[in-house]
Amino acid sequence: MNEKLRKVLLFITAFFTVWFVIPIVFSGIVNIGNLAGIAVFVLAFLCVFFFDKVLKFLKNLWSKKAGKAFLSFICVCLAVVIALTAVETVLMVGAAVNKPGSSSTVVVLGCRVYGERPSRMMVARLNAAMKYLEENPESACILSGGQGEDEDISEAECMYRYLVSNGISPDRLYKEDKSTSTRENLLFSKEIIERENLNPQIAIATNEFHEYRAKQIAKSLGLESSAVSGVTEIWVLPTYYVRELFGILYEWIL
Repeated sequence: MNEKLRKVLLFITAFFTVWFVIPIVFSGIVNIGNLAGIAVFVLAFLCVFFFDKVLKFLKNLWSKKAGKAFLSFICVCLAVVIALTAVETVLMVGAAVNKPGSSSTVVVLGCRVYGERPSRMMVARLNAAMKYLEENPESACILSGGQGEDEDISEAECMYRYLVSNGISPDRLYKEDKSTSTRENLLFSKEIIERENLNPQIAIATNEFHEYRAKQIAKSLGLESSAVSGVTEIWVLPTYYVRELFGILYEWIL
């Protein structure tokens, strides 16, 4: 391998490894997203660093019938993973840019609360919802999220306080404080829509990477949805993007 190319690849793989490590170090965020990302880029770094030895090993393996079959299987698996990643990414982007019409009912999906304080991910969702509500004064908003064991108040209550403190009228807000998952967020919100006779066309306020999976769940519940996407901070985006790849695959399998 050309030495200049080798140095570039070492830098790239090290950079992405660090990018996935940052959420762990600074916020204690550990999930399948950053663990998978770290594993992939550490392996890639080692393969580049020991390129000559790795290449020699692969050539020896390829010279054997069983080794050739094994490497062919690995290549097929990699091709499938790359294809799935590409398809899921396109679907995620498409869902995130699916903007709502006027006066849709906004459903803000719950996110972690620190004590009584909204997490940054929740703030991103709330700011996106708030912008839409200001532009569409006839729209109602459902705040959906229960109370976790380490949360002092429900996610719905935390979101309610944030929006009211930023000028959104309480009369437009409905709290759904029992849900513990995205599916329950949307299922229980649907019950509020039907009970309160709200517009059944909903605009889901969540982070952009999560819009596709939320839309698919909404569709399975008979809800027509569009997206009001919160912007995810760049330092955690790769972690949650990779986690969402697994989440979408899990949803497809189910």
